[in-house]
Amino acid sequence: MEVKFASGASVAEVVLRLLRSTSRTIDAALYRLNNPALAAALEEAVKRGVQVRLLVDGNKYKESRATQELLAGAIVPFRLAYGRKGCGSKMHHKFVILDQQSVLTGSYNWTLESESENHENLVILEEAQPVEAYAQEFEALWTGAGCGHP
Repeated sequence: MEVKFASGASVAEVVLRLLRSTSRTIDAALYRLNNPALAAALEEAVKRGVQVRLLVDGNKYKESRATQELLAGAIVPFRLAYGRKGCGSKMHHKFVILDQQSVLTGSYNWTLESESENHENLVILEEAQPVEAYAQEFEALWTGAGCGHP
């Protein structure tokens, strides 16, 4: 396990390094996404042949022109997800599974604000049991994503 704090260094740089070293799969469940560099890294991964799946909170997607613009025309497959009470509730997760070997999780949203303004954390897990638990959660969300598509 490894822990990073936004107050000490760039969390985006850590995420970028890990995304660039991923060779097979990236499954990301993100509450917010407006960081162009991180969005571009997902596209670069698709171009390298990595299977990428992205879930974003449907309400935040609808509120954020920046997120809509980042994903418009993108080659990254994505779905809108919502909370347990449907369209009005939040899919508040912030986790990414890399090659079914590690999970990035914590408070860190993939936003410019998280990088430059907020106190945020990122935890990197590499133990099999938590990776599998996150993978099961992602599959359930991916399968159940809905309330309309962009």
